[in-house]
Amino acid sequence: MNKGNAKASILIVDDESSVRGIILRKLTQVGYYCDEAANGNIALKKIDERDFDLVLLDISMPVKSGTEVLQEIASKYPDIAVIMVTAISNVETAIQSMKLGAYDYIIKPVELNILMLSVNRALEKRRLVRENRDYQLHLEKKVQEQTEKIRESFLNSIMSLAVALEAKDEYTRGHSERVTSSAVVIAREMGLPDEMVEKIRLASLVHDIGKIGVSESILGKPGKLTEDEYRHVMAHCEIGERILRPIVEDEEILEMVRHHHERYDGTGYPDGLAADPNANGARSSKQSGDPVMKRFSVGSRLLAVIDAYDAMTSNRPYRKALDIEVARAEMEKGKGRQFDPKIVDIFLRVSDGLVAGHQKRSHADKLT
Repeated sequence: MNKGNAKASILIVDDESSVRGIILRKLTQVGYYCDEAANGNIALKKIDERDFDLVLLDISMPVKSGTEVLQEIASKYPDIAVIMVTAISNVETAIQSMKLGAYDYIIKPVELNILMLSVNRALEKRRLVRENRDYQLHLEKKVQEQTEKIRESFLNSIMSLAVALEAKDEYTRGHSERVTSSAVVIAREMGLPDEMVEKIRLASLVHDIGKIGVSESILGKPGKLTEDEYRHVMAHCEIGERILRPIVEDEEILEMVRHHHERYDGTGYPDGLAADPNANGARSSKQSGDPVMKRFSVGSRLLAVIDAYDAMTSNRPYRKALDIEVARAEMEKGKGRQFDPKIVDIFLRVSDGLVAGHQKRSHADKLT
């Protein structure tokens, strides 16, 4: 029979040629493609060379027992269904074989009607198992696709918020983009995991989003802010966290938005957190006899450095942009007080390339 037109392919393994012949004729008559093997080694060789849906496997054979062949099939070809064929004295062995993965067993001399029932049942069970597995794989793919759509929607929301902020305040225009590109470069220079780099990228895009809730008259005020006005501006960190919380489930991203104005020495805002140089981002640390002191993450410390430098080198309502060398000197001065020294060192080492990249993009934007 042509294998391509057969209902399923079955390998008959038995050391008795007469038994193989009877079973082969019956199964071939009802539309199955059949092959045969006289011992376990021949059977395993044929299974290696061809795809079989079902193996009818005699238990008592010379060279290699049916149980040994079953174990190899179950290990290497778990999709193949196996039915054990046994004499009455081997029923206990057949039952043990089912525990090893056989679908069923039939007793010699083989009754063809019982054989057909067992074959059909084994193939149906195999089909259902494979369909269920395919369904699970398909479901996982669907979940992944849906997750990606949700993520894409989230990213679009993030970008919309960033655009809305920059449309409101001309002095922050391009700030988030510059901070983001620099933060990603520094994060990679620090050897942070890809997952953390992505979180830093997202947090950088919207770190100032809370300024949407700050009065435009204060954001654009050319003179010195009053104490109340300064407190109003300081609130943008907490406002940003509240704006993002309904659409951002990642606490590390929210933490970076809230804490990008914290200082290394603990005198920043809004929570007055200090950095722990030994904890690399731990939320808290405790030394013997000391109270627990809250810390802020490596992502927030990184963002604090990049944000401050870009603010210094950008025009603001109350002052013109600082010269790059002056800004670099301010960063050096702030090491260990306002900024994480290690992050400042990495930033200053690569900052010339970052500035050149920003200038190139700015020039391209003007041309378009």
